[in-house]
Amino acid sequence: MTEKDLLAEKTLALLEYPIIIDNVASRAASEEAAAAIREEEPLYDPDKTSETKKIVSFILARIKSGDNEPRSWLPSIGFLLPKISVEGAVLDADEVFAIGLFVQRGEELKEWLLKEGADNREQEPTEGKRALEALLGVLPASAAYEALPDCGPIAAEIFKILDREGKIRDLPALRAIRKRIQSLGKELEASVSRYTTDEESRRMLQSALPSQRDGRTVLAVKANFRGRIRGIVHEVSSSGQTVFVEPLDVVEKNNEILLEKRNLDAEIHKILRELTGRIAAHSENIAAFHITIVKLECLRAKARYSIDIKGHFADNPDGNIEPAGSLILKQARHPMIAHAVPIDLAMTGGIRTLIITGPNTGGKTVALKTLGLFALMNQSGLALPVDEGSVLPVFDGIYADIGDEQSIKQSLSTFSAHISNIAAITACATEKSLVLLDELGSGTDPQEGGAIAMAILDFLIEKKSRMIVTTHHGILKNYGYTRQGVENASAEFDSRTLSPTYKIINGVPGESRALDIAGRNGLSESIVEKARNYLDEEKSDVSALISGLKEKHRELDGLEQKTRVEETRLRETRRNADLKELRLRQKEAELKRDAAGKLRLLLQESRKTLENLVRELREGELSRDKTRKVKEFLNDLARNVENEDAILVDEERAIEEELRTMESAASLSAAEFAAGMEVFAGPSKQRGIILRLDRKSAAGNSWIVETGSLKISFHEKDLVPAGPAKTGHEPHSATRPGWAADLGASAGAAFELKLLGMRLDEALEALRRQIDAASLSGLKAFSVVHGKGSGILQKGVHDFLKNEPAVADYYFSRPELGGFGRTEVILR
Repeated sequence: MTEKDLLAEKTLALLEYPIIIDNVASRAASEEAAAAIREEEPLYDPDKTSETKKIVSFILARIKSGDNEPRSWLPSIGFLLPKISVEGAVLDADEVFAIGLFVQRGEELKEWLLKEGADNREQEPTEGKRALEALLGVLPASAAYEALPDCGPIAAEIFKILDREGKIRDLPALRAIRKRIQSLGKELEASVSRYTTDEESRRMLQSALPSQRDGRTVLAVKANFRGRIRGIVHEVSSSGQTVFVEPLDVVEKNNEILLEKRNLDAEIHKILRELTGRIAAHSENIAAFHITIVKLECLRAKARYSIDIKGHFADNPDGNIEPAGSLILKQARHPMIAHAVPIDLAMTGGIRTLIITGPNTGGKTVALKTLGLFALMNQSGLALPVDEGSVLPVFDGIYADIGDEQSIKQSLSTFSAHISNIAAITACATEKSLVLLDELGSGTDPQEGGAIAMAILDFLIEKKSRMIVTTHHGILKNYGYTRQGVENASAEFDSRTLSPTYKIINGVPGESRALDIAGRNGLSESIVEKARNYLDEEKSDVSALISGLKEKHRELDGLEQKTRVEETRLRETRRNADLKELRLRQKEAELKRDAAGKLRLLLQESRKTLENLVRELREGELSRDKTRKVKEFLNDLARNVENEDAILVDEERAIEEELRTMESAASLSAAEFAAGMEVFAGPSKQRGIILRLDRKSAAGNSWIVETGSLKISFHEKDLVPAGPAKTGHEPHSATRPGWAADLGASAGAAFELKLLGMRLDEALEALRRQIDAASLSGLKAFSVVHGKGSGILQKGVHDFLKNEPAVADYYFSRPELGGFGRTEVILR
């Protein structure tokens, strides 16, 4: 094992990764899958990591859909596969049964994952499904994978021989032998019963019930009567009082039964040998199927664990590690701490090194371990107990030096142990590695320790490794302000209660607060006061500097907030001014349109006048040349008016589009989009409700909106916040045939649709438009008045509703509301 492998294994133990993996393995429905999970190591390849997360995400969504997930236990058959390949090998019934069950249940798992048609499939990650199909080799384009063999016929062949309990069925070849054994058994019982029912014979027996010795029926005879019953003695009891005798007239029956049982065993062996041969013919397919199904079960166990911890998948910046790639944990909760305080941790804007300072018990080490563990879990394809929007790159190595590693056995002090570990880290780390160093520079003289710590940081910064470092050295706090790509952070500490808040604050170093903590934990007040005097004498003003920085930080936050408010106000003022200008331009366009209308009217009048003139000229003397000139005059006049009209229409459209954009931007100035907000969506401005942020959106600025029965992703620029929906207390009049067109144009829906007096085709068109309008406006129920009459309209309406996907249910109204002449409609 190389030094890098040893270091990686040590890091896994330090971050308690094996405990997480054990928890994942416990979710597997297969001992082989559980063992495979425990042997897995985190993936260090971005593409493989992304592929695994996509598949796990898809399986997670499929489980949440509640779509009859198969959860049957998968028996272990890996140890049987080599045996199948051996020529002449014969599997016993239990082994054949295990293979049959594995294949059958594996096929059920595969079919469940690939099944189509559930109502909520649009919520499942399509990329994950494609990745799964590639793994199973069912995509035409998946040349990198072989198609997963269909082993269903193998299971069918096995269960022709075995029943569902693993026992060999009553096959014709076995039935005859079993029948003979049954017949011989009855004859044997008759022979034995002569001894057990006869009064004289029973007096010689210790028990009236026959016994079995070596598969043969014998009688328990009293020792003093053994000469009275002639036969073969098989055994004598330990007391010598009982002799087990096989009577001579029973011997032949026992022999016959034994021979038939041997024949039965031979026939069963023959059947299993032939079945094993048929299974062996597909041994390669079974082996490939076994590997894939165990892999699928491993992925399903990861999905189940992700559900149990209520996790979200971390985003990966551009699928790889960039020098300035972001690292963000939002509300991260360590999965092994029962009541973990959520931690926010961020490295953005080109920051590659974060130096966290603060008091002991302040949560620095927990933050370090949480980040390292989450990086390992992310690269194992697991969701993390974090909020959405968390971002983790894929590292080529994760290395940690955490805790006190003093070793008496290896004659290493705390400092020596840390340095030995850090030396290995500096040798293995690259620009794509994550390095976690706890209490860097501790365990030795503070000045020398600080110098070594800065030299180590310089070395790793030059390598461009990603680093999180915790320390108490004041000199490292200054170091964070003097290096590019390095940022200070502090573990917040409540000075009033002298207790940690477990909150990480970027940009401000923390105070150790050792004197305050020492006093709180029982150290004499005089000792604490003397320590403060020593600090004052040495003019140590680091704490005052830090307190000042914190105050400045708060002031900057306040100024920044005021600036944002002022910017919002200015933007609003500018938008209002732009809107006024646009409305003026719109008014100007209306005036031009009026002028164009007058010009168009003039054209029509001129055309009529000229046509009359031409007619009169024709009646007199008129040349062809004069006629042509008149026509050209008319055509030029019409063309000029049409051009002006087209220019006016284009200008109106541009103004309307700009006005709509400005109004949308203005409406967004007061509030940000959030789940549950009512909006107008898309070019048609359909009313809908925001469900959630679209996680597939690369920029994170698209939302899933429910409009009627549809759920569609819209970019923020296509959304406009809406006021409260109208309740529709004033129903539309729907008594005329033309109402359907009006309804479609206004996207409104009536509570009662009247179809009386309409032809069937008109009525069905009106009903279709009513359903569309109700779906768009959120109306879930309405009534249709069709009357009774001859029943044609009633039957046509019901036939239409029966085949309409948007209709959940329909039924006649109560008698007092119209009975068979009125139908209540419920939409999905």
